[in-house]
Amino acid sequence: MRMLLKVSPQGELGNKAIVDGTFGRVFGQFAERFHPEATYFVTENGQRTAMIFFDLKAESDMVAAAEPFWNELHGTVDWCPAMTPDDVQKGLAALAKR
Repeated sequence: MRMLLKVSPQGELGNKAIVDGTFGRVFGQFAERFHPEATYFVTENGQRTAMIFFDLKAESDMVAAAEPFWNELHGTVDWCPAMTPDDVQKGLAALAKR
């Protein structure tokens, strides 16, 4: 299932992770393992935030995906299923058949 994973490193620990290279390493390891289709770095509620779109193959992969962001970046992590316009059209077509 395509997911949006939002990660926000927190405060001074997030700043330290950028300076010491942890930030880049953690995101790089995530990319190597999960091959995101897109990653955007934005601000949300005044915090650095990464929005990562990727295919979550199994619910059990949530642990491997999220733990490094919690443990090494002391970040907040939010999950949300994400659809493309084609996915929405398929859902609407299935709904019309009911």
